[in-house]
Amino acid sequence: MKIEAMSLFSSDMLILPRGRREIRVVQPQHLVTIVECLKLQQQLAIAMESESNPPCYPIATQCHIIDFNQLADNSLSIVVEGIQRVRVISSMKQKDGRFMLHTLPSQHWQSEPLVGEYHIVSLALQEFFKVHPDLFDLYGDTHLQDASWVSERWLELLPMYNSDKHQLLSQPDCHKTMNFVLSLIQHEF
Repeated sequence: MKIEAMSLFSSDMLILPRGRREIRVVQPQHLVTIVECLKLQQQLAIAMESESNPPCYPIATQCHIIDFNQLADNSLSIVVEGIQRVRVISSMKQKDGRFMLHTLPSQHWQSEPLVGEYHIVSLALQEFFKVHPDLFDLYGDTHLQDASWVSERWLELLPMYNSDKHQLLSQPDCHKTMNFVLSLIQHEF
């Protein structure tokens, strides 16, 4: 396995492989991170914020910036796509205030079909996308029959503590996440 250096963009937002999000960049250190990644063609890692050092959880996602726009208020909007899950092995704060990470590739959850009662988890995600077409429009291709893809989208979307999301991400497959989301849906009805 090859250690790779990446610029850290820490956020409360979670992005996972095959996920897409639009992010409004307002913090100066985040703007510097994005500019440096584009200018120097550095890899970008997006990770959930933590109060530890580095200021993120040890699971991050290597992301590509697929689009960007300057907004009316002069802030920057970027659209990112998750490429590879990575494990943070060390970090170093740069003079400009941003963090550089040393990472190793981490195992993705394997694709697997939705079976039995878990189809409701995919149907609920489809309904969520109908209510939030701006999120759905970010995807050119959806994988609504893939339990791992559906699980990862729910982890990106659900309002949960970062520590709880990290605990689910630390699992070897999507089964605990699928069970968690299914229990939330069943509890609502």
